[in-house]
Amino acid sequence: MSRLRFGTFLAPFHQPGQNPTLALQRDLELVEHLDRLGFDEAWIGEHHSAGSEIIASPEIFIAAAAERTRNIKLGTGVTSISYHNPLWVADRMVMLDHLTRGRTMLGCGPGSLPTDSSMIGLNPTDTRELLEVNLDIIMRLLRGEVVNAETRTHTLIDAQLQLAPYSDPCFDIAVAAVASPTGPRMAGQHGVGLLSIGATLTQDGFDALAHHWSVVEERAAHHGQPAPDRSKWRLVGLMHVAETREQAYREVEYGIEHWFRYFQKVAAFPQMAVAGGDVKEMIDFINDAGIGAIGTVEDAKAQVQKLVDQSGGFGAFLLLGHEWANPVATKRSYELIAQHVMPEFQGQAAGTLAAKDRASSTREKHAQTQLDAVDTMTKRYEQEKAGG
Repeated sequence: MSRLRFGTFLAPFHQPGQNPTLALQRDLELVEHLDRLGFDEAWIGEHHSAGSEIIASPEIFIAAAAERTRNIKLGTGVTSISYHNPLWVADRMVMLDHLTRGRTMLGCGPGSLPTDSSMIGLNPTDTRELLEVNLDIIMRLLRGEVVNAETRTHTLIDAQLQLAPYSDPCFDIAVAAVASPTGPRMAGQHGVGLLSIGATLTQDGFDALAHHWSVVEERAAHHGQPAPDRSKWRLVGLMHVAETREQAYREVEYGIEHWFRYFQKVAAFPQMAVAGGDVKEMIDFINDAGIGAIGTVEDAKAQVQKLVDQSGGFGAFLLLGHEWANPVATKRSYELIAQHVMPEFQGQAAGTLAAKDRASSTREKHAQTQLDAVDTMTKRYEQEKAGG
């Protein structure tokens, strides 16, 4: 496997009732922070109801974030393409690809909240069927084809893009997977990446990781696509890191209950069922179920390694943005991960550790040569002084 990339998957999750303007600014500041720390990717969600996930257009957010950042790649995580005319989805993403000079990515999904789709007269079955139809249209448009199509929601007549993507041949595209094989099946069919969201957020999903990739491989072979590239597989996971485990536990008491209650009582999204009656049980659930890590950098390293082992290898680990801790502690968590966890999986830790060991093993010998050099130069000076 190549260098493991790190990033965030930002739904986001903000507690209802607070100032939404400030919350959105906090999201932008977090992406700026990650860019400075050297994170590779940030994926931004699309949601329209339920009060916590308040970014309605990831494309608009990405345009704003792109002006504040230099290197981090910015993806829609995800665009609910079942809600939209596929022509305009492709057209907007091509425009973003130009505006970001190749830093944009398209994540595709059916939409996770039934309270979103119901407002436009669609149910979860409709959105999954439309996802397959619309993704096929988007892929054809991005290949430069002229498309005529009649879907349940839109009619396309000689539809085509007036701009080609800035990226050659196209920006990264990934399909979301939660629990069903729908996402892996489409990723394999179209030769695009896979965003495993729920796969790392529940024990059942965690156990299905290797199966998800086998579906991608089987569908790719069936449709004559090249062998799938595991570097295009991204896993979304849960973490909060502090200097000590006790400190991490204290810090997540700030907001972890809201996150749990959202999935337990608000979002009609049973694939994300989480257990826990009080805050202690919630923290224990994350760690004991093996779906995340609340603790130290060593706990975080162990969690990433477990995912590598369980999956057989993947390309990027995305930390789910959750606001379990206050903004300062949250930024510090990302900083600790960048400082201590990322080098472990990016080939940067081994070199400095090996250099330290080499220096330690020869220290005594080199220290003596330093002393000998001082003694030599001292004697030489004494000789020069004596000689006048």
